[in-house]
Amino acid sequence: MQSSTTHTINKIAEITIFFWIMKILATTLGETTGDFIAQTLNLGYVIGLAITMTLLIVILYFQIKAKNFHSPLFWAAIVATTTAGTEISDMMDRTLGLGYVWGSVILTIGLFVTLFVWWKRDGNLNVDPITRRDAEITFWVAVVFSNSLGTAFGDFLVDVIGLSYIYGAMVTMGVIALVLLLHYTKAMNDIALFWIAFVFTRPFGATFGDFLTKPLDHGGLDLGTYNASLISVVLLAIVMWFSLRKRREMGIE
Repeated sequence: MQSSTTHTINKIAEITIFFWIMKILATTLGETTGDFIAQTLNLGYVIGLAITMTLLIVILYFQIKAKNFHSPLFWAAIVATTTAGTEISDMMDRTLGLGYVWGSVILTIGLFVTLFVWWKRDGNLNVDPITRRDAEITFWVAVVFSNSLGTAFGDFLVDVIGLSYIYGAMVTMGVIALVLLLHYTKAMNDIALFWIAFVFTRPFGATFGDFLTKPLDHGGLDLGTYNASLISVVLLAIVMWFSLRKRREMGIE
């Protein structure tokens, strides 16, 4: 059961405040990039999904094959999962006609099945550390489901309930604040809180991406998907630089 390749160090980014800031920025970038491919380039969701899934598989191949943790590679993988998640959610709703509710149900089942398989195999769902290859693969499968689910939830708040992008972001921010409260009061298991936060930082970042790209009369800034993606890349690079500098100061890298 434990025959999978084992590495001596954790292959997942350290869970700090920098992790969550970069996660939100990565989801914003994934949202704007996914929309750029499918909508701005007018390639559609099926071709968009084919492109983003190919990119995701290539990046994950190098991420999983690597013997050490590489921050740019890890966060490129996170961005790729959020981009693919955008296409998956939108294709389920608009191309397949399932709607955000049924899409969310399917993605939730997929996430729970993945976590259940992980728990049955390892007896835990620990993400710190992840040193075995089979655990890392399962982690990334769960990440794809959670990012797709987060996309569907964010779109549900805006397109179905009718909230503005700002109010949608405030709802997800409220959930994240509740997760923080439960974490610091030790009122709930940290592993469960991690995955709840992972899911809900996705719609928070996505609604921020929508806020950057959507027209002014729809409550957005009308920057367009290309400009919004560039802004997200710059912000993500800045936070990553601060994170790497902090790690070096602590003697981690």
